[in-house]
Amino acid sequence: MSSIAGELITERLEYDGGRQVTVYVPPVPADAVVFAGDGHLVSQWSGSLEAADVTSTMIVGVHRLSDETLRLNEYSPGFEPERFAGHEKFFVEDVRGWVRARFGVAMPPERTAVFGVSAGGELALAVGLGHPDVYSAIFCASPGGGYQPTGVMPSSLPRVYLVAGTLEPFFRDNATRWATALRDAGADVVMTERVGSHGDRFWQEELPLMVAWAFGR
Repeated sequence: MSSIAGELITERLEYDGGRQVTVYVPPVPADAVVFAGDGHLVSQWSGSLEAADVTSTMIVGVHRLSDETLRLNEYSPGFEPERFAGHEKFFVEDVRGWVRARFGVAMPPERTAVFGVSAGGELALAVGLGHPDVYSAIFCASPGGGYQPTGVMPSSLPRVYLVAGTLEPFFRDNATRWATALRDAGADVVMTERVGSHGDRFWQEELPLMVAWAFGR
């Protein structure tokens, strides 16, 4: 990946023995903030944003655990609810508080989104739907099936942008299931399919389109 004009800052916060958070600070003061899991991918996502004509956007990525089972337990509320709840509190409250103090960034809900890919997409949906007062938009790529729509949706819903690949039918079906349920509940939803399989470049390339949709250019 080519170098970026902005800055990548990684620090370790006090959670579960220490958890790294990587922040992309754009070269122009940020007008929007996107929070995400899988913080090791922030360097890729920041390059995509800088190459696109979108509003200046900070990305805050909380790093994942290396153990995939533990990652799923933190990202999807259906497996180990207590572990998910602890990580959710860290993600929503502690990390946002640290960003506010460390970078002096205002985070009004209308300029704040939550983003995730694969299991991280489940995290984005769960956290975004649980905290519409914090995030006005959810960006979700190829969500896994561990977290699925229930019969009752929250009364207040963020806007939701979903994307999945034509060559990943399991994840495309999960994204479509969410799009249908959210539309039925009255949410503003975009559902897009791209040619590709799980983990292909469309994950990276779709983020600027998501940001432009939510926050403008």
